[in-house]
Amino acid sequence: MMSNYLKHNILDAEEDTSKFVAAMKYVLVTGGVISGIGKGVISSSLGTLFKSHGLKVTPIKIDPYINIDAGTFSPYEHGEVYVLNDGGEVDLDLGNYERFLDVTLAKDNNITTGKIYSQVIKRERKGDYLGKTVQVVPHITNAIQDWVERVAHIPVDGTNDKPDICIIELGGTIGDIEGMAFIEAFRQLEFRVKRENFCNVHVSLVPAPKTTGEHKTKPTQKSLHELRGLGLVPDMVFCRSSTGISQASRNKIAMFANLEEEKVISVKDCSSIYSVPILLEEQNLIPLFNERLQLKLPNPSKRMLFKSKWRDLALRFDRLREEVNICLVGKYTSLEDAYTSVSKSLRHAALGCRYKLNLQYVESDDLEEENRIEKPVKYYEAWRRLCSAQGVIVPGGFGCRGTEGMILACNWARKQKIPFLGVCLGMQCAVIEYARNVVGWKDAQSTEFQQDTTTPVVIEMPEHHTGEMGGTMRLGLRKTIFNSAKDSVIYKLYGSNNYVYERHRHRYEVNPEKIDDLTKAGMFFVGKDETGMRMEILELKDHPFYVGVQYHPEYLSRPLKPSPPYLGLILASVNMLEKYINRDYEELTNSRTQTPTSMTDDMTLTAQSIIAKPDAAVHSTLKRSAHSVSSSETSFVEKKRAVEATVQQ
Repeated sequence: MMSNYLKHNILDAEEDTSKFVAAMKYVLVTGGVISGIGKGVISSSLGTLFKSHGLKVTPIKIDPYINIDAGTFSPYEHGEVYVLNDGGEVDLDLGNYERFLDVTLAKDNNITTGKIYSQVIKRERKGDYLGKTVQVVPHITNAIQDWVERVAHIPVDGTNDKPDICIIELGGTIGDIEGMAFIEAFRQLEFRVKRENFCNVHVSLVPAPKTTGEHKTKPTQKSLHELRGLGLVPDMVFCRSSTGISQASRNKIAMFANLEEEKVISVKDCSSIYSVPILLEEQNLIPLFNERLQLKLPNPSKRMLFKSKWRDLALRFDRLREEVNICLVGKYTSLEDAYTSVSKSLRHAALGCRYKLNLQYVESDDLEEENRIEKPVKYYEAWRRLCSAQGVIVPGGFGCRGTEGMILACNWARKQKIPFLGVCLGMQCAVIEYARNVVGWKDAQSTEFQQDTTTPVVIEMPEHHTGEMGGTMRLGLRKTIFNSAKDSVIYKLYGSNNYVYERHRHRYEVNPEKIDDLTKAGMFFVGKDETGMRMEILELKDHPFYVGVQYHPEYLSRPLKPSPPYLGLILASVNMLEKYINRDYEELTNSRTQTPTSMTDDMTLTAQSIIAKPDAAVHSTLKRSAHSVSSSETSFVEKKRAVEATVQQ
């Protein structure tokens, strides 16, 4: 049965908003000077503050590019493409919103210029504008406002209660030509919804050159001047800097912004993003918003509970000392944002196990044999990092480049009994490696990499070959059913549920015709789709932890609810997996449910039992079981010899 949440999100994009009569509060977050200064984290942190005071919050991210969505972006352009339950391919900031606010968003929570113009042109072709000249003002600006008001009223927390406050992040910086229509739309929206229901927060960089160490306010002054010239008056200014800005700088910015000094907020660099909500709360933000938006906040006593929860999380992150070394072998490692959700999921799992994550990135190309001669320094450095790792993860990607390096990483992890997790393309590479080196199909390949291969162990899904690239993959939340193998490690990590729901983004799959031969050789496919023909999860039995998943479990990981495959990788990497499963198996078997509406709880086996332990007990348990960095490094010589043997094979 389709949930109420999904029913809300298949509403037509042109639905009339006149039925929404309750006063919605809007907080617009704009940026100045440069992009990428943390508007997303600040927006998420504001939402966390509001939520802690009993308000229901929904976020909207606006990307002024002309693309319909982020699905066809190169990872080098905008980093990771984040996937939602409804299959929406969106900006990675929506991942921040979901993780911070623990909400489930839809593709309409991400607005692009392409979506707006496509909608307006479609309506013009239908004759909806009655022969009028279609212009940016009022037609485009009205479409933006209508979209925002419609989406702002859609529940995102699994209930039927509409949100109380909508946080809107406008991508880019003030002055970008791409964002002019959106700026004008929000200038008009302030009058449409009334001033007491609209607040503009401006985030700006306040640099401090190393030569002087003095904070320079001139860039922020210019940004504020331009914002006011476009008709938007900032109600608060958030000043980003490496260190806290001085009182004199705050006074100067307040004067140019025509604001009281307490409405100029200092947001310095923090040791982790978990510290940002605390930093904002300590500057007495909630009373300012309460007055400006007339919020009449309920449950003010929640403030201390909120501070305790988030402070514990931040302090736990800062005080971790023992490290777990994980090697990520990927195609886009020169831009870490390409693996944002993967790295955060690993951190969630490591944090749950009371370990500090040391994530080493390895460009998969550098592992390939031809680079031994062409780029020997990169080649041996890449193998050194791989050999020194306690665990290996091979994430998703597209295209042939670097895949042989990924296959070598899969081979190394399998032969050396190193905990391994393959995600999407990583799982497919694991299948190819196994087919070549265990089954004996030396020419095993994916049709993505070699169309005319004689042994296609990975093939394109025929129903998704439409001739277009955008939105044609197998996308969104889908069901994975576990087989009867109750001794499966990943089955137990998922709480011994018969099925789970995870988000997908792929165009290729393991060839069903090759499954019997792979299974006979020892590769077990313990999870399949509802048809039983599409392989979702693979596992090796004679290995500490060797798991591949076709879906992307990182999209559903939360700071206090680590994704089960990622948690399993970390636990195995510190020699705690077997003990963890054996201890929790009985309890989980009795307590887990199988209701899709509570999938966030059902799909993720959290490390609550570890977190709940007293610090001393946890520290002692982990200290006894962990692989240390030094032991990995001292065995490097032996591992290097094994590398040479692997490469020769």
